Amino acid sequence: MVDLPRKLFAEALGTALLLAVVIGSGIMAERLCGGNIAVALLANTLATVGGLYILIEVFGPVSGAHFNPAVSAVMAWRGELPKAMLAPYVVAQLVGAMLGAWLAHAMFDMTILQFSTKVRSGTGQWIAEAVATAGLLLVILRAPAARVAPMVAAYIGAAYWFTASTSFANPAAAFGRMFSDSFAGIAPESAPGFVIAQFIGAAVGLGIHHALHPALVTAGKEDGEQVIAADGKRTVHRVDP
Repeated sequence: MVDLPRKLFAEALGTALLLAVVIGSGIMAERLCGGNIAVALLANTLATVGGLYILIEVFGPVSGAHFNPAVSAVMAWRGELPKAMLAPYVVAQLVGAMLGAWLAHAMFDMTILQFSTKVRSGTGQWIAEAVATAGLLLVILRAPAARVAPMVAAYIGAAYWFTASTSFANPAAAFGRMFSDSFAGIAPESAPGFVIAQFIGAAVGLGIHHALHPALVTAGKEDGEQVIAADGKRTVHRVDP
């Protein structure tokens, strides 16, 4: 727990910058696109892909660069994040998301405190969020460690376009975007449906990962030791002669 404050600062700052990228690029795109929503979404996508890649690379070594309560919950479930750190991580992410929205508004000389009026609701939107989040968790859990950042960024960029919801895939993002009545915003009354769908999607993604990778597989022996692949991790157990 000695490093907890440093990890929480990284999660809060990383989430704030991610939301500033998403919301700020949406504001800029909407102002420059001349009413062409497709062009605005494309600009928003490109900025998000680039920003997400950089933020994961920068903050990954410090906190894991979750920036996402659904990701943190799955990591806590898997034992990769101490369960006692889950609640502080989520609080840091939510606070960072709100501050990121305010930062974007400040940069564009907008009213700092505002709430979105953009309704995003309906079965299709909820299914899209579940699909987007399931895919995100599957990529995170199965990507080689050195490729997590580009693979996650590329997946989110694609999901912006193949999902009806433009792939929030992140309860903190849904929370932060409530505070921005802009291109990337979501009305507060729409956020709960998104968040529920995202957590369901995270569970589905975790389930698919386990289905693709059996929990216990005997892989072979090395110098009197039995090598066992347990949930994707190489574990060595001593075998008595």
